[in-house]
Amino acid sequence: MSTLMQKLAQPKPNRLRHPDRRSVYWLDQLPPEKTGSTTKIELTPRWSELCRSKKFYTQVTLSPVWEVSEWALRAIPSDRLCSLAQPRAHVAGWQPDRPLLVPLNRGTQTAVPTSRICQLAQPKRRSVLEGSGPKSKPVPMTPIPCKASAHIELLAAPKHDHSKFKGERSVCWSVSRAARNYVASQRLLELSSPKERKALFEGYDPYVVSRAACSASPSARLQQLSLPLPRKCSSNKEGEVWSQERC
Repeated sequence: MSTLMQKLAQPKPNRLRHPDRRSVYWLDQLPPEKTGSTTKIELTPRWSELCRSKKFYTQVTLSPVWEVSEWALRAIPSDRLCSLAQPRAHVAGWQPDRPLLVPLNRGTQTAVPTSRICQLAQPKRRSVLEGSGPKSKPVPMTPIPCKASAHIELLAAPKHDHSKFKGERSVCWSVSRAARNYVASQRLLELSSPKERKALFEGYDPYVVSRAACSASPSARLQQLSLPLPRKCSSNKEGEVWSQERC
């Protein structure tokens, strides 16, 4: 009896204090506690088959030379097989490839070229400069005997150099005595020195007030804008009047 009374006298456990609901399907009792360290998973036959390593089949390379069977040696081809084994004939208009060096006939070898063909066979002569001096002039091309109009001859004539043209300047020239003995001025030395770069806020003092700001006097409009608005000063004036009356 005492054992039953002691069991009934114990308080009921509060299951909502530390909920450990691992599933939403139980409401009246806690889920069973785990006995093992990890969850055991049973593999299906398909998973077990996929876990196995793949087998690599080594293909045996056969020799390119193989023996011909006795039946193949004694075989007699049919008429159809013999006709298919014949090489394909060329087309009726087919001609063999032309050789690279074609022999020339006697008429071509004994032909005499005309004056026009000889003129066209001559290479073009480009203008060549005579010497490398400052006043080098191009050599005109060899004139071709042909009839041309006066306008074409005028356009074909080369342009002459200007009367004040001095030619190309030499790469090396002498420096004058005045340039060698010249003394640079202080301003020139100041301009030739590199510009000094400083950091963004190096030597900057935000609390320094300039002399012009100290001696500046505000205008009437500036004084009017610096005053507070009348609608914001009404409460302060009433407070001042109330404090004076109280005193």
